[in-house]
Amino acid sequence: GNHELVLSDTTWHATIHGPIIANDLLQGEEYDARLEMPGWNNIDFNDAQWSKVKQMPVSVRNLSPQTNPNICIHESIRPASAHLNENGNVIIDMGQNMSGWLSVKLKAKTGVPIKIRYAERLAATGDSLDILSLYGARQTDIYIPANDGTFNWEPKFTIHGFRYVEISGLDYLPNTSDFIGQVVSDRMNNVGSFNSSDALLNRLYRNAWWGIRSNYRGMPLGCPQRADYGGSMVYRGAGCIGESFLFDNALLYNKWEQDIYDLQRIDGAISDISPSEYPTYSGKVIGQATYFYVAEMLYRQYGDKNAILRYYSSMKRYLRYVMSTEMNNFIIVKDKFGDPAVPSGSVYKVNAKDISCKTDDAIISSSIYYDLLQKMIYFARVLDKDGDVTYYRTLASKMKSYFNREFFHASEGFYGNNTATANILSLQLGLVPKGAEKRVFRNIVKNINGEKDHICTGLVGLQHLMRVLTEGGKEDLAYQIAKNITYPSWGYMVEHDATSFWESWSADSIKMQTASMNHVSLIGDLLIWYYEDLAGIKCASNAVGFKRLLMRPYFPKGLDYVNASYRSIYG
Repeated sequence: GNHELVLSDTTWHATIHGPIIANDLLQGEEYDARLEMPGWNNIDFNDAQWSKVKQMPVSVRNLSPQTNPNICIHESIRPASAHLNENGNVIIDMGQNMSGWLSVKLKAKTGVPIKIRYAERLAATGDSLDILSLYGARQTDIYIPANDGTFNWEPKFTIHGFRYVEISGLDYLPNTSDFIGQVVSDRMNNVGSFNSSDALLNRLYRNAWWGIRSNYRGMPLGCPQRADYGGSMVYRGAGCIGESFLFDNALLYNKWEQDIYDLQRIDGAISDISPSEYPTYSGKVIGQATYFYVAEMLYRQYGDKNAILRYYSSMKRYLRYVMSTEMNNFIIVKDKFGDPAVPSGSVYKVNAKDISCKTDDAIISSSIYYDLLQKMIYFARVLDKDGDVTYYRTLASKMKSYFNREFFHASEGFYGNNTATANILSLQLGLVPKGAEKRVFRNIVKNINGEKDHICTGLVGLQHLMRVLTEGGKEDLAYQIAKNITYPSWGYMVEHDATSFWESWSADSIKMQTASMNHVSLIGDLLIWYYEDLAGIKCASNAVGFKRLLMRPYFPKGLDYVNASYRSIYG
């Protein structure tokens, strides 16, 4: 029944002369075993030579407790292979792109450093690491042995994104059993399963599962290996929903909503990356919209309206900020983010000199802003703010009118310059005038057919692609897209030995060596399509948390069965 308060104060001692001589989350850890101090963590250790600690000022505005569990080791895997290259270094292939580190059992000589470097891919020769996708992150651990002989070691204060490892400082080839890959990410339960008669669909599910888990690290990352570390906003609009069918990610995303709020400026602007040591406020609506989408996901999927309650006023400030700084006649004119990652072999390639191949920035940002107004109407109803419902409904009606006046070609049934993304966003987000939906949908299908039934959107259009096609009665076309193995497609990645999703459709090419091989942006709405449309596991529109289930599976020709499960808060 007793309580004792243990405070860290200036009576504590510290030393910089321990064996961990350097560590960094991304750069790596350096350990000199010759500096080990046996018993340093025991009560009878003599720390007389240690220095007193200094008291530092607190610069944080508000301190709040961590709401989600710590990251942890989820499983341990053995390498698929190991060989010596021409320089005598050991090259290890884990067989899986992952997030974590390597635990080693090696023979070494006193004082001879063992250098362990991690990367996502090998150079073209297969005998050295290709480090261009690291963006400057060293991702290197160094161990200096204290004695001749065998040692066991793994780092404690760093995490790497990798599939391949290069080890220098050895004079022999170890066995693969001498290495253990520690797979690390946030602690959360698996809540979903998916299996089907199509081996490629199953492989894509596995790749998505590994990629998502690799990019959960106290925040949802874009990729786990780069020096530009932080919670990137752009990829999680549809991503957070699809991910919730695999992992119980409610605590993580609630925490991330707080991160986004913490970096919001007084004028309402939201940082492109949250959390971030150096926040930027570019006004990219597709990224900042994730703030709203996550709040809706938490309520729809988990029945958790905490984010709506806490950040509703913050969201209102953001909408006012965009309206006052980027909008003209209800059209956003300053947001130039576009639709990145359009397949480079497509007629819609993003770098085409022909401007007709590029989706109008104003269509993308304005349609998404319109969708945010719909979210605010929904949130206002949840919070019983009838006045706000009326305000946002009126604003949305005006914006829809101006949007169609500016971009809709009624006689032909398409938006802007008739790209797939322009039509998909307009249709899926509710901007198409009543009675014109079928004409717009026909143009979407025509766009895709013109690309031989392959993906022809960037990551913005990809967040709605599979559901738009399926709900429009083209589930067979959606399935064809999912099972393609020629470029550009998800199957093309698998055919080229991908064990997670890439950042670019052509990340395997020499020209795209900076592209990550473990990214989540190109998953799009694939996982949502798996669960809601193929398996028929979808929360009814008049319920939250799956208290009522809308089971309406679609049956593409050639797909014999789907066996899926999801553990909701109602079971």
